[in-house]
Amino acid sequence: MVSNQAHEHLPRVITCKGFMLLALRTCPGHCILAETFVIWSFGSCTSYHGNNVRRAAMAWGPGQELVIEDVEVSPPQPMEIRVKVVCTSLCRSDVTAWQSQAFPLFPRIFGHEASGIVESVGEGVTEFQAGDHVLTLFTGECMACKHCRSTKSNMCQVLGLERRGVMHSNQKTRFSLKGNPVYHYCAVSSFSEYTVVHSGCAVKVRPDAPLEKICLLSCGVAAGIGAAWKVADVSEHSTVAVFGLGTVGLSVAQAAKLRGAARIIGIDVNSEKFETAKAFGVTDFINPNDHDEPVQQVIKKVSDGGVDYAFECVGDTGTITTALQSCCDGWGLTVTLGVPKEKPEISTHYAQFLSGKTLKGSLYGGWKPKQDIPKLIDMYLNKEIQIDELITHNLVFGDINQAFSLMKEGKCLRCVIHMPK
Repeated sequence: MVSNQAHEHLPRVITCKGFMLLALRTCPGHCILAETFVIWSFGSCTSYHGNNVRRAAMAWGPGQELVIEDVEVSPPQPMEIRVKVVCTSLCRSDVTAWQSQAFPLFPRIFGHEASGIVESVGEGVTEFQAGDHVLTLFTGECMACKHCRSTKSNMCQVLGLERRGVMHSNQKTRFSLKGNPVYHYCAVSSFSEYTVVHSGCAVKVRPDAPLEKICLLSCGVAAGIGAAWKVADVSEHSTVAVFGLGTVGLSVAQAAKLRGAARIIGIDVNSEKFETAKAFGVTDFINPNDHDEPVQQVIKKVSDGGVDYAFECVGDTGTITTALQSCCDGWGLTVTLGVPKEKPEISTHYAQFLSGKTLKGSLYGGWKPKQDIPKLIDMYLNKEIQIDELITHNLVFGDINQAFSLMKEGKCLRCVIHMPK
């Protein structure tokens, strides 16, 4: 007989084409308890999965060091997949959100730029199966909404950027610690050995692509390349200014170089970045601290009245204004990619637009991730775009706080964090 105390531990009964599957074990007190199990689907059978206790790097407050904790990762719900994270890289937006006190959501698991392997799938998922290699997506595709059906946008109305720390589907979390919910970040949360994402927030990748490299295409590198190719459509023989020579800025530069830009001006307050930037196509360097006059005036002087394209990759609204002022009249285009740390409002004189200049925003480089990211991976494997050179540090999961320190101090481009095998 099963004791009353044990009833809550009984497993679900799974019916599959007439067969009933049950997993039980006996505890020392002779009551029957459910064994944690995973049953895979075959044909029309539905797979059910047990909870998964795994290590995750938890943020407990703004700017506080992350703490490695044992968290419970729920099974994937309908149209979700559970992913074993292989590698995840630290993006500047992770650091910005971690430091922010404007909308504090803690405890929280950050991370969104990641690669992994599908461990299990939820009900209704047909696009993925266990063992598939994937990249996570901080902005997904439902494939059915107005924006997904349009060729003009990659802003999904169903699986767009998630800011409330929960899953898109039911506004709940898939992580818990001692029975209490743990918030997500961008509905990805890759600073965990396992994570659960909506199937629309992952893209299947070819199995021969190195997961420790292509994880950068999950955000930064793809965002920079797309801003130059899809959003700005940089033309041959043009002049380009790139504000901020981090991973995103250097990706913009290499994309502009591949488009045949004649001159690529890199602007950064860290002169140590200039030598590295040459390898990505940057031809001229300006450190604003080395000049007495505003940097936009310096740029106009060296570019015959302003550049054709300017890219703001810093995450500062004041820099957006400066970039716009650096463009030429008539057709100058400024694209903003950064996530502001403070003062989200942009201020500029209306004459900037009256003179024919344009300001555009860019999210994930305008890519439709399901169809476009695999093409970028092919280009990387064919040595047409650079990724390896952007990885300055490879760290084990336990050293994740070192990655945050390096990013804050400006001593890295991308730190790739390798999860335990």
